[in-house]
Amino acid sequence: MAAGLGVLDAGTLTTVQDAGRWGLERFGVPVGGAMDEFALAAANRLVGNPPDAAALECVGAGPLLRAGRDTLAAAGGAGFALVVEGRRFPLWMAVRVRRGQRVGLSALSDENAPGVWGVLAFAGGVDVPPVLGSRTTYLRGGFGGVQGRALQAGDILPLGRPSLGAWERAGDCLPEGARPAYSLEPVLQAVVGPQAEAFQPQALEVFFHSSYQVLPASDRMGYRLAGPRLIHAGAADMLSEGLARGAVQVPGDGQPIVLLADRQTTGGYTKIAVVARASLPLLVQCPPGRGRVRFQPVEAAQAQQSWRQLCAAWEAREEDALLTPV
Repeated sequence: MAAGLGVLDAGTLTTVQDAGRWGLERFGVPVGGAMDEFALAAANRLVGNPPDAAALECVGAGPLLRAGRDTLAAAGGAGFALVVEGRRFPLWMAVRVRRGQRVGLSALSDENAPGVWGVLAFAGGVDVPPVLGSRTTYLRGGFGGVQGRALQAGDILPLGRPSLGAWERAGDCLPEGARPAYSLEPVLQAVVGPQAEAFQPQALEVFFHSSYQVLPASDRMGYRLAGPRLIHAGAADMLSEGLARGAVQVPGDGQPIVLLADRQTTGGYTKIAVVARASLPLLVQCPPGRGRVRFQPVEAAQAQQSWRQLCAAWEAREEDALLTPV
């Protein structure tokens, strides 16, 4: 096998993802990228990569790979464990993997715990050819990653060159206090949306004082929620405009949809709110069919500050206390 990673078992749905394909929305190309931005960034930092480097993202059963060279691996997200030659390691820890060893993600079967998406990063990053400036896989469009598709057994994934001193990071971990507070019932910060006036006056109060179930019909495009109906003052439709990650669209049935990584570039439904970036990892790791969410109103400045505080964990330099050896 060539030096890199050989796919022994692709799992349920494993793709190559990075921080997304930015700057092309005006041409109709979605941003995409990892569902859990924090997990991608933190796992990459643990193995010495830039936070936006390409890694593997999985949902359901995780992948199993064979290392074609010595490498360093770290996993992030929720609901998974890192496994090297049958030995389990916790998430948020850099682990040395020897050439020829099997490495992968194993899904945890705890119905009382959060977790949907796992991220597996390797020193040097997954070095598939970039498409339109990104290695991220866009499944609906059939491009990026490995031929625009999910991984298959037999695939060979090249790895990039590790950063200087990457091997010294083995054993580094991200302290629990620096991780997102994943939960089955998270409270999500949200900023009042650009079309809040398109709803009846009580709609915002209903939105911020209700609990919503995350529906099974949720995916990388968006998480569908079910709860008290949000009633429009007029029509639910509007002229289409650009869509931000975290935008809460409300179609005519009054049930909110939070738009996520693979959201369309434009949309014509009114938006009652926008979920703060720091809260999106909590949402995406809230299991569809089991989880419920509530919304907390915040100003834009507070939402921005929450993201900066969360990012402090992986923006810290090596000597900072946030990345500590075990």
